[in-house]
Amino acid sequence: MNSGGHQESGLSKSVWSDADFEEMGWHDATVHGLYVQQTDDFLPRLLLDLDYIVQWVHPVRPARNFSFWVAPATLAFEEVWDLQGDFGFEGMAPELEIADLHRLAPDDDKQDSPHWHIEGHSFDLKFRASGFRQYIRETPRLTSAPVLSGAERGGCRFTEAGFA
Repeated sequence: MNSGGHQESGLSKSVWSDADFEEMGWHDATVHGLYVQQTDDFLPRLLLDLDYIVQWVHPVRPARNFSFWVAPATLAFEEVWDLQGDFGFEGMAPELEIADLHRLAPDDDKQDSPHWHIEGHSFDLKFRASGFRQYIRETPRLTSAPVLSGAERGGCRFTEAGFA
């Protein structure tokens, strides 16, 4: 089901795809879980459980801080290969926050598998994939921080269904 719009936050639908890439942004989205899912097909899938920032809300004076429309989401990449990653932190793991998600044109004859680069503040993932779907699992919430608590988001999940 893909009817899950939320007018107040500006969200027009609850299921997005790589066709919507230019309209989307992942800056400061927090990753709570990562799962490489084996499939009956040859290539696996890469799923991320994250808090997707639907909208940054500018402060209204006298307030000085942004607020955020945030929702738990599952980002699922299809037919993943050539996966490379680096988690560049030592000791206790910090939150995994995305700085940017890049889609780069293939530099070979595999035109149906672009390069993807998830650039994090303390990690880096590069891979090839045929595309993605992102499922906004719950109605966005207006919060003072760009991340939801475990209780607010229902823990770590990889559910592939948008809210209705």
